[in-house]
Amino acid sequence: MKGLIGLVCAAAFAFVPLAAHADIKALEEAAKKEGEITWYTAHYTSEAAEELGATFTQRYGIKVNVVRTTAQVAYQRLTQDIKNGQTNCDVFSSTDIGHYVRLKKEGQLEKYIPEDSSKISEAFRNLDPDGYFHTTSAGFVLISYNTSKVKPEEAPQKWTDLLDPKWKGKISTGHPAFSGYVGTWVLQMKLLYGWDYFKKLEKNKPQIGRSINDTVTALNAGERQVAAGADGSTLFSAARGNPLAIVYPSDGAVLIIAPSAIVKGTKHPNAARLFMEYLYSIEASKVDVKHFTVPMRPEVPVAAGEKPVNEVKAIHPTVEQIDKGIPEAIEDWRDTFGN
Repeated sequence: MKGLIGLVCAAAFAFVPLAAHADIKALEEAAKKEGEITWYTAHYTSEAAEELGATFTQRYGIKVNVVRTTAQVAYQRLTQDIKNGQTNCDVFSSTDIGHYVRLKKEGQLEKYIPEDSSKISEAFRNLDPDGYFHTTSAGFVLISYNTSKVKPEEAPQKWTDLLDPKWKGKISTGHPAFSGYVGTWVLQMKLLYGWDYFKKLEKNKPQIGRSINDTVTALNAGERQVAAGADGSTLFSAARGNPLAIVYPSDGAVLIIAPSAIVKGTKHPNAARLFMEYLYSIEASKVDVKHFTVPMRPEVPVAAGEKPVNEVKAIHPTVEQIDKGIPEAIEDWRDTFGN
C-alpha cells in the first residue's frame, strides 16, 4: 500500500495545536453546547450511516443530520454550498480522494488530526501528512453474484472473466460519475488492463446504476447475475437472507480508502472534531462491522464472510492517480457506454 498510505510519524501531530489533543472532555463540553452537526457522507449504506449518527447522538447528546448520497453528488452539493458562501456541511465524507486534494488546495478544509489517529490499523494512517483529511472508512470493490443463478464454481474468479460473452446481459455495475467506489474501480481497471477492458465490457451490455449499492438491488431482483460490487453492501444483504456471495478476484480486489474532513468555516467546529474522534472509536468500528464495513480499529475483527485487509490481494490507485484519473475515466466511460 506504499504510495497511497504511509506510516504515521510523530511529526504529523505538530501540525495541530496541542489544545486539539489535550482535553477530550473539554472538547465534549464545547461540542454539546453547539448541539448538532451536518454530515455529508457517501460512506456506508444509508442504514449504516444513520446508525453511526444515532450512536454518536446517544453517546454525546449531539444531533447528527445525516445527508447520505453518492460521492459525486455529495461533492457537488458541498462545492455549490461553498460557491454560495454557505457552510451547511460540517463533516464531509467521500469515497473519492480526489475531492480532498482539490478542497485542500482551495483552502476549504480545516486542519485537524484525531487523538486516536495512531490507534487505527496501520494501513489507514497518515493519508494526508498535513492533517486535513483522514481515512475513516474502507472497503473493497470485488466480484459479487446471485447464488441462486450462479454456482460458486461457475462464478467469475478474476476481473477479465467478466468479459466472457457468456455474461452478456447478466452484469451489473454502478456509474463512475456518481460513485467514488465505482470511479476508483474504473480507474484501477484502466491502469491494469487499459481502456480496452471497458470497450470489451460494453459488448456484454452491463446494467449501469448510479451507486455501487445499486448492484445489490439488481442481483437480488434477478435482473443481473454477477456484478462489480462492494463487499459491505453485498454481505449486509446476504446476512439478511438474500442469495448473494462475493469473490476476491485473483487479479486483485480494489481497495477503497474513504476519507473524512472538517469543512472550513464550519458552524459547529467542536462537534465536528468530536465526530471525527468518534469515527476512530472502537464503538464506531463495531457499528462498521455490523454493516460489513472494514473496521478502522485493529482490535475489532472483521465481519463473518470478510477477509482482513492484510489477507487480501489489494490493488488501488495512488492519491495522485485518483485526483487526475477519475475525471478522465468518467469522460472515457461516457464515450464508451453513452451515459
